[in-house]
Amino acid sequence: MGDLRRLIVFDLDGTLVDSRRDLADSANELIVELGGAALTEEAIGRMVGEGAATLVRRALAAAGLRDVRTALARFLEIYDTRLLNHTRAYVGIEDAVRQARAVGRVAVLTNKPRKPTDTILQGLGLDDLFDEVIGGDGPLPRKPDPASLRQLMATCGASPRSTVMVGDSWVDYQTARAAGAAICLARYGFGYHGVRVSELRWDEALVDGPGAIPAAIQQLLDIS
Repeated sequence: MGDLRRLIVFDLDGTLVDSRRDLADSANELIVELGGAALTEEAIGRMVGEGAATLVRRALAAAGLRDVRTALARFLEIYDTRLLNHTRAYVGIEDAVRQARAVGRVAVLTNKPRKPTDTILQGLGLDDLFDEVIGGDGPLPRKPDPASLRQLMATCGASPRSTVMVGDSWVDYQTARAAGAAICLARYGFGYHGVRVSELRWDEALVDGPGAIPAAIQQLLDIS
């Protein structure tokens, strides 16, 4: 364990794990049940990042379907049976998290509900690597609201200057900025397509693979 006053917070989908196909398959099963035509995996991947309710709403709209009252619950029911069908940790991410643990405390902050988050982390053997996990169905608002990130800072005794958010999406970027934390953007993740590159301040770290995350963290925290 590294300096307990430092905190490295990882997003889940698109950062720690590639879950795009299972999410797409689940959304498409719901769409077909409701009488629509399946969407492409890439199209649904572009809808991920702001929680299951937003994903369902976007997917049904894209399929030309009305967002019925039971759609979210049905999607979660379907997805619960597919969580680990194709979802895998990105190659090199386990080692990256272990190296982050040598720097400070590590946590997961995701808009995915806590139960499937735990199932995925446990199923992939990643759960023991993290000191804290916050899902999107807790009492605090979801990302990009910074409240959950600030809560992690308070729990871990870290300041914004000693905190790094590692994520693949514009939602993660906004969350880090709002909390005053540094941001490491994972360009390999399926959420990176939505990053507004023209609005980056260029004090961010951009990585093209998990293997580059440890060096980026050291750079952002000014660790020699």
